[in-house]
Amino acid sequence: MPPADQTVWFAESVQPHEPALRAFLSRRFSSLPDHDDLVQETYARLLRVSDPQRLGHVRAFLFTTARNVAIDHVRRTRRTPVDPLGDTTEFSLLESEPGAADRLDHAQRHEAMLAALATLPERCREVMLLRYVDGFSAPEIAVHLGLAAATVRVHLMKGVRDCAHYFRDRGLLDPSATTKGSL
Repeated sequence: MPPADQTVWFAESVQPHEPALRAFLSRRFSSLPDHDDLVQETYARLLRVSDPQRLGHVRAFLFTTARNVAIDHVRRTRRTPVDPLGDTTEFSLLESEPGAADRLDHAQRHEAMLAALATLPERCREVMLLRYVDGFSAPEIAVHLGLAAATVRVHLMKGVRDCAHYFRDRGLLDPSATTKGSL
């Protein structure tokens, strides 16, 4: 169809239905934000018809096309984008609760640590507990116990060294792990 004929046909056969079309879209697809885009897409699809003058029921075709445009829009907006999974370490397929073996291992390590701490002199044990159980910093321990900061550091070094010897003597620590650089 020549552009002039198409313009006349559109003005006479389609545009008179625009208010009813907008009301239909507002009523039927009220959740969609922009009905102007839907109307424009409907018109574009309608104008792609090879011979629109052969349409017997322009209004029915217009409303059916508008409904299809709206449904396509809803499908596009509801489609969940597929993003590649980045770090899958947070998606554990297994239970996050520790198993019996893990609980037993933890209990044995805890008992070994308590036994190692029990071998330390009282003040050294107290400093180690404040540091590694309660999370105090060395200066905080010094204030809490009324000790010099240097004394706290000496107790911490002695406590770590003696606990490492305790673990190594019982086969709980790899002998190469107790080098001077690691203490």
